[in-house]
Amino acid sequence: MTGRSGEVEHLLRTEAPQVLGALVRRFGHFDVAEDAVQEALLAASRTWAADGVPDDPRSWLIRVGYRRMVDLLRSEQARRRREHEAGVAALAMGEPARQARPPQETDDSLALLLLCCHPALSATSQVALTLRAVGGLTTAEIAHAFGTTEPTMGTRISRAKQQLARAGARFTPPTGAGRDSRMAAVTQVLYLIFNEGYTASAGDELARVDLTREAIRLTRMLRDSLPDDPEVAGLLALMLLTESRRPARTGGDDELVPLEEQDRTRWDPGLIREGTELIDSVWSRREVGPYQLQAAIAAVHAAAATPEQTDWPQIAALYVWLERLTPTAPVRLSRVVAVAQAYGPGRGLALLDDLNRRHRLDQEPLTRQRERAVRAHLLQMTGDTAGAARLYREAAALTGNQVEQRYLLDRAHRLG
Repeated sequence: MTGRSGEVEHLLRTEAPQVLGALVRRFGHFDVAEDAVQEALLAASRTWAADGVPDDPRSWLIRVGYRRMVDLLRSEQARRRREHEAGVAALAMGEPARQARPPQETDDSLALLLLCCHPALSATSQVALTLRAVGGLTTAEIAHAFGTTEPTMGTRISRAKQQLARAGARFTPPTGAGRDSRMAAVTQVLYLIFNEGYTASAGDELARVDLTREAIRLTRMLRDSLPDDPEVAGLLALMLLTESRRPARTGGDDELVPLEEQDRTRWDPGLIREGTELIDSVWSRREVGPYQLQAAIAAVHAAAATPEQTDWPQIAALYVWLERLTPTAPVRLSRVVAVAQAYGPGRGLALLDDLNRRHRLDQEPLTRQRERAVRAHLLQMTGDTAGAARLYREAAALTGNQVEQRYLLDRAHRLG
C-alpha cells in the first residue's frame, strides 16, 4: 500500500461516520443513507488516490453522498414524500448557501455507534453494521474478516438495516437507562471486533491486523466522545496492552509463540506505555469495571521483563475479582491458568475439575476448545505426556484457525 493510498483510507474511515450523520439527520432513512455513503467512499477512494485529497474532504463526501442519496430515494418508490425530499436536497445542492452539512466540530461517531448497537439486532449484526457504517469498511472487507462470502455478508447487513427500520430506530441518542444499556452493547461490540482480529476464528492467519487496528481506532473515537468514562478508558487500555504483544506472537515461519516463550523485546513499548498510563489514570476511581480489570491484568503482564518476573498471584487475585463481575466461561478458564501459574499445576487442575462440574467449561462453545488446550498444558506440567498429547489433538480438531491448529498438533507430536 502506497503512502497516499494509506492516508486516503485512514481519512475515509475517519470521515465516514460524519458524512453518514449528515445524511441521516437530513433525510432519516438510515439504510438508504448508509448505502449512499458507501458509494461516496468508493468514489473518493478512486478519485483521491489519483488526483489527491480535496481541500475540504468532508464537504466533498457529503456532496457526492447527497447526490447519490437523491438517486437512491428516487429509485425506490419515491414518487410521493421521498421524491419531494429528494427535490429539496437537489435544490440545496444547487445553492451553496443552502447546503446542509454539519459544522466541522460536529462528531456523529457516538450517535452512530449507539444506533448500530440497537437492541433489536443480534451481536453479529451489530458488529457487521458498526464496521460498515462507523468503520467505513466495505462489505467485501467485512466478509473476509468473518470468513464468509460477500453476498452472504451483504444480506446480513441489509437485514440489519431493515430491522432498524422496523424497530423505528432513530438517530437521536437514547437517554437514561436506555443509553447505559446501549453503551454496554457498544463496548461489547468493539471488544468483539478486537478479539476477532487478535485471534481470528478461522483462516490461515493467526491475527487480522486490520480488525484490531479498526477496533482501536473506533475505541479511541469513543474515548474522545466520553473522556470521563472509566470503562471506555479501560477498554482502550486493554486493547493497546494486548496489541503491544502482537509482533512477538508468531515466529519466522508464522508459527504461534505462546506468551511464556515470546521475545519480550519485540513488544511495542509505546503501546505499553500508553495503555499503562491510561489504566493508571482511572484505576483509583471508586467503581472498577470488567474492562478496567482486564486492562490491569494486561498491565501486570506488560510490566514483567521476563516470564519468571510475572506477578501471577496478583493476576490470579484480579481474576477472582473479574469473575465476580463477569462470571463467564472464558474468565473462569483464564483464572485456572493464573492459579496454575501462581500455585502449581495441581491446584490448577483441581480448580478446572471443580469449574467443569459446576459450569461445564468443557462443553461451553466459547471454551470447549481452549479448555482442552489448557488441561493439556497442565497435564504436561505434571508429567502426564500421553494425556497431554491426546488433549492437544482434541483441541486442534476444534479450532478453525490453521496457525493455532499447527501449534497444537506440533505440541502433541513432540510429546509422542
